[in-house]
Amino acid sequence: MSSERTAIVAAPAPGSRTGKALTLSEPLVLQSGVALSPVTIAYETYGALNADKSNCVLLCHALTGDHYVAGAHPVTGKPGWWADLVGPGKMIDTERFFVVCANVLGGCMGSTGPKEFNPATGKAWGLDFPVITIRDMVKAQARLLDHLGVQQLFSVIGGSMGAMQVLEWAVRYPHRVFSAVPIAGSYRHSAQNIAFHEVGRQAIMADPDWCHGAYLEKGTVPKRGLSVARMAAHITYLSEAALHRKFGRRLQDRAALTYGFDADFQVESYLRHQGSTFVDRFDANSYLYITRAMDYFDLAAENDGVLSQAFRGTPVRFCLASFSSDWLFPTAESRAIVHALNAVAANVSFVEIDSDKGHDAFLLDEPEFHQTVQGFIDGAAAIRGLPKRAV
Repeated sequence: MSSERTAIVAAPAPGSRTGKALTLSEPLVLQSGVALSPVTIAYETYGALNADKSNCVLLCHALTGDHYVAGAHPVTGKPGWWADLVGPGKMIDTERFFVVCANVLGGCMGSTGPKEFNPATGKAWGLDFPVITIRDMVKAQARLLDHLGVQQLFSVIGGSMGAMQVLEWAVRYPHRVFSAVPIAGSYRHSAQNIAFHEVGRQAIMADPDWCHGAYLEKGTVPKRGLSVARMAAHITYLSEAALHRKFGRRLQDRAALTYGFDADFQVESYLRHQGSTFVDRFDANSYLYITRAMDYFDLAAENDGVLSQAFRGTPVRFCLASFSSDWLFPTAESRAIVHALNAVAANVSFVEIDSDKGHDAFLLDEPEFHQTVQGFIDGAAAIRGLPKRAV
């Protein structure tokens, strides 16, 4: 165990989760060269670590997610983002595995980010917070696992931005990862994705209440800008078929058009609701920093444009999954990773799930996807010598 300091931030329920925050004892040197201190990592754990510490599963959350994977979210009161898949007897069985999920560096649910206290100024960091990368997020997670005494992960699993973290883990710490499951992700952010993120960032920065990033000091919140950013991003998480099936051109609580700019259509009302509820749980500056971290991610560029070089000699077992209607991280990008892994004779399996639910399918009820991941986990557990799943 390390000399890092841990504070319990939520009392654990018997046999379920624990919520904690770890303060690193030494500065975290970022990819930019900045030494960030102090650094706190908020995290939750589920299940128990076995005697040889070989059953740890690290879950990596997406852009607007957090470390509340299962159980009720303390802010929204809703189930965690993978509550249906994480727990006793579920796909990620907490009776077999010790599950860890950390709020990413730069986040706004307890980990150090732009809304936290900057000891140098006595105020919130705001735009004085250094720009972070996916590598920095993973480096912080590695420090957390050092503290927990976990030298090798049984598996690291995540979707979307979580998949970027999974790939970073496999590239940066290959001997600490037995298996990796990147879902609906990519080895780099596309120009289209950068463009969508820039629209969101500009919406936030155009809000007068943003106050050049110092809104907490001014006692304001850029709700309108952040809401618009969320609305624009949320469209990319869905598919045209899913939007049509759910809303079509149906009107919202009215029998005829109003010939105005109120929410005539159900889809308009839905997006406005998504935007208004998002601002209650997410920090605007965190949105800027985390989207920028995704934009900077590019494993091929780090290897002279040759993606396979990133994985040369990897001992990691990979399972990649994509969804046929995902236009945010299309299947072609997962296939590029698979081809790179094949080029270096890595152990890799891949499946494209036929679904019309779009990018968010990894968060929804997709039995074929769940069966695929379950089969991979069971197979890897058998190789690792972990107990079989109770049937």
